[in-house]
This record gives sequence, structure tokens and C-alpha cells, in this order.
Amino acid sequence: MNLVYADADGNVYDHPGYTALGRNGDMITDILEEELIPLPEGATLVSLPNTMPVAIDDETGEMVTVPGDVTAVGALLPQGFTRLLLPSYVKTDKKALLPLFGYTAVVWKDGRFYVAADPTDDPEPWNPRNCDPDQLEVQVKRLTSQYPDNRLYQHLSHCALGYECLTASNTFLQRLEGAVPVSYTCNAGCHGCISEQPDDSGFPAPQTRMNFKPTVEEIVQVMLEQLKEPESIISFGQGCEGEPATMAALIIPAIKEVRERTKLGYININTNAGLTDHIRGIVDAGLDLMRVSTISALDDHYNAYYKPRGYTLQNVEKSLRYAADKGVITSINYLIFPGVTDREEEIEAMIDFARRTGLKLIQMRNLNLDPESYYSIIPKPRGEIVGMKQMLDIFREELPDVVIGSYTHAPSFFKRLAADEAPML
Repeated sequence: MNLVYADADGNVYDHPGYTALGRNGDMITDILEEELIPLPEGATLVSLPNTMPVAIDDETGEMVTVPGDVTAVGALLPQGFTRLLLPSYVKTDKKALLPLFGYTAVVWKDGRFYVAADPTDDPEPWNPRNCDPDQLEVQVKRLTSQYPDNRLYQHLSHCALGYECLTASNTFLQRLEGAVPVSYTCNAGCHGCISEQPDDSGFPAPQTRMNFKPTVEEIVQVMLEQLKEPESIISFGQGCEGEPATMAALIIPAIKEVRERTKLGYININTNAGLTDHIRGIVDAGLDLMRVSTISALDDHYNAYYKPRGYTLQNVEKSLRYAADKGVITSINYLIFPGVTDREEEIEAMIDFARRTGLKLIQMRNLNLDPESYYSIIPKPRGEIVGMKQMLDIFREELPDVVIGSYTHAPSFFKRLAADEAPML
């Protein structure tokens, strides 16, 4: 397992004199063979600025920082893969924050790159190569021309073509899960929010939050264009907006109007679920799917990251239980991080939370955040850190009725799964 590193110009090399290591939390650790898979299609290798790689010097057997003008390298994984280890590094500037990406340990082995990851879901539907850029441009032009006054399509065109957001692109290609952002406000102050940061945060927000309030008509137009196939999904709650439930007064009439005009497809909301009364109204309007973002089932950890405004984790649980009782297929967008999510107390709390709320799916989503910044705000571990691979095994064993995956699935997937027509992920 050779170390992979980058030079000052960003060129990537392997070093046969150094054995690669990984990080689990703030602990540098060996990388086990069973933790490695070949670098997936659609993954990207990136250098970690202001870092030095840490590896084993094969001559001495000692752990060392690699000399020279070099930086650590990590892999950014596509949808469907769960990170097991971070790259092994030390910072040359302890005040510098890494850009908001989910860095994964990468090695050179047997003539190819490998990463410390678990294939948690089918990567094919969300493979970037399935998004034809030429066809996307055609479809963007078609829908923005068809709806010249719809500001949502104008906003999403920038997300699709500028940020290369696959969910926004789906909205124009009318496939899989499409986006209908609605909110410029939020009731949480997430540490490392990707669309809005306080001026003193030190994080450059990688994308711009929407800055207008759409009309019900604009929302309905986007929804109806997406919901033309039985398996299509349209989703409130995107990375370019705040909390969609703050706009329940728009969402509820939009859902009702859409369902008066078509029964095709599924309506989803990606939400923090803190506004329980609003969530109830949205559920009752005709919601099919609900994905709730969480980082922990422990109050102190949850509060440290989300900084909730006017709600608690108990409100989140009430929202999930209400939706599940009303027949909505519920999942969590579980923001996971090696050395944190795999703590004993985190695992136990999440298993209990999943059982209490009737979850159908846990979407393992790699948290894009500077490790040192994250560790500085959350509670210290209270139990053993078991490792991410073992954590996934524990979830699969303890929650046999809950799918462990990576992204939202239509209800038909769960029906096929129950009929043994689809493999467990």
C-alpha cells in the first residue's frame, strides 16, 4: 500500500518507500486490506492544502511526515460509497481550514488506486457520466425558454451548469430525483453550511443560497414537469436553500394543486424536521417521502453542529414518527465522519432512534467538513471507537428492517426489497 501524495503543482504520485496510513478521527491508523476497494468511477483525487502526508518509512518502520514540498491526497467519492478512513496528514498551518469536501484515504496498490470505502448503494443511477452535458444544455434552454418568467428554472440552471449539481441537472433531464428549492431562510446554523456562512466562520461557502421567495405557480410548474413518470421524484430541500419547511405556506398549496393534476411520481422533502407543526401540514397535503438530516441521535452532539433555533432533537423525532404513522417513507440523511459516527455511544443512540421512529432507510452521507474544526465543537468520545466498517456491520445486524444506503429511493424499491426482488444494499 504505497503512499499517494501531490507535489506543489498538483501532480499526484505514489511513493514506493512509504506505506500509506489513514486517520480515524484524530488517530492515525493502519489501513486494513478489507477496508479497501478500487477507486470508483466518478471519484476525484484532490490535494489537501496546507498539509503534510504521514506514512510509515519502510526502511525504519517508523511513522514520519514525508519530507519535501508535498501535500496529502484524498479521494472525493461519488454517490453510493461510504468513507471508512480519512487521509493521514498533519497541518502545516493549524489555523487553515480545509475546503468543504469529504476527503477519503487513498493508496496505490497492485498498479491502481484504492480507497478506504464501503459500496453502500448502487452507484450507477447517480454516476456523473450518465449526465450528458450536451443534452443538459439543450434541456436547460428548452425549459427556461418554455417558462421564461419562472425564477426557479433560472436559479436551477446555474446550479446545473455552474455547480454541476446532479439533482439540479435531473430537474432539466427529467430523471431520478429533481430539485425544487423554495427557501432562503433557515432555523439552524449548521457548522460548515455549504450555502451560507457567517463572515467570521473561516469557511468559504461553495455555493450561493437562493435569494428570492418563489410563487406557488413557479413551484407547481417545476413539480409537474418532473412528475411525468411513475418512478420520478421531486424534492424540496436542496443545498442551495435553507430549511424548506419554513416555507410550508407555499409547499402545502403547491402539493395539493399538483396532486389534483397528477398522481404520477413521488413528492419528497429533505428537511431538518424541526418545525413539527409545519411538517404535519406538509405530510397531510400529500407527501410521499421524507429525508431528515441529522448528524447524531445525541442532543449535545446534534446541538453543537446544527445550532437549532427554536427546536430540539425531540421535535425532529416527533416529525419522523408522525410522517411514518401517516404512511410516508422516512429516511435520514446521516452525516457521518470516521472517528465520530463510529463511537459506541453514537451507534447505540442511533439504533434506538431508528427503532423509535420507524425509519425505512439510513442514507450514509460523507460529511464535508474540516476535521479539526469539527472535533473542536463536538463532545469528546465517551466510549470505544469501533471503526466505520464494523459500525456498518452493526447497523445491518441490529436494524434488519432498515435499508443501509446512500440516497433516496422510490417506494417501489422497498416493495421489491420486501418481495426479495432487490438485493440488500
